[in-house]
Amino acid sequence: MAKAWEGFVGGAWEKTIDVRDFIQKNYTPYEGDESFLAGPTDSTKKLWSEVMDLFQKERENGGVLDMDTKLVSTVDSHDAGYIDKDLETIVGLQTDKPLKRSLQPFGGIRMAEEACKAYGYEVDPEISYIFTHYRKTHNEGVFDVYTPEMRAARHNAIITGLPDAYGRGRIIGDYRRVALYGVDRLIEDKNYQKAITSGTMTEEKIRLREELAEQIKALKALKNMAKKYGYDISVPATTAKEAIQWTYFAYLGSVKDQNGAAMSLGRTSTFLDIYIQRDLDNGTLTEEQAQEYIDHFIMKLRMVKFARTPEYNALFSGDPQWVT
Repeated sequence: MAKAWEGFVGGAWEKTIDVRDFIQKNYTPYEGDESFLAGPTDSTKKLWSEVMDLFQKERENGGVLDMDTKLVSTVDSHDAGYIDKDLETIVGLQTDKPLKRSLQPFGGIRMAEEACKAYGYEVDPEISYIFTHYRKTHNEGVFDVYTPEMRAARHNAIITGLPDAYGRGRIIGDYRRVALYGVDRLIEDKNYQKAITSGTMTEEKIRLREELAEQIKALKALKNMAKKYGYDISVPATTAKEAIQWTYFAYLGSVKDQNGAAMSLGRTSTFLDIYIQRDLDNGTLTEEQAQEYIDHFIMKLRMVKFARTPEYNALFSGDPQWVT
């Protein structure tokens, strides 16, 4: 393999975090047909059947199976959750139960309350009090800067989808970094960025240093979340299964912490293919296993759900989540 691969198996990394370079040096284009593919395994069929049953129960329950009303969702707020622990090869849920929607009031407490109320739930009064009296939300911040004309247009429903309620739009992270470098290396990089951001404390530098500090905290929380599932993502992934799991944990952390309309996964297929092909070549992975890992990964992505108001769902024609 190319030199970049040595970093993957524990060699010295250069200072720059560069996923593209790794892909360019290690990816082999495939120009054949689909004849090599394997079908779903028995475990996948059983697990998907359980997921379909959950979706059916969700529909029968009016569109929401369960909602968290007491625990504010953060990267590592919830205990580990499973669909069927004995069948799952790629693990991780937004909350401690499948299709249980998380409580995310940082965008706006009123939106969170209305989403719960629409399906027969009520946000814990203490949470409502905290996010009304002590913690400023995104919604409140946006309203503070609206001009009178904007407020009038908003109040009279002349325009909809303004950033007060829908400001967390398309968010695309490079979740592959966790698999390629491990979280400790990413924390090291963030600390390096913070260290070189010194000198005169301008407004921009102060903001950047605070944001870097928040990113470091989030990466530490990500490690803690993965640890609840029995995984140590402080180090790089060493197998195809770990690469898929590490990448999913990174994405899972984002949807535990944000409820944007399009929490996009980004392009991961080429990246993951490098790990899969390497393991196939060295005989530590079969095509059936590779298919199972990807099937279980996609299954988890299809289960991402957010607590939305009926008005939001009407605006976007359903109960959407654009993982793309």
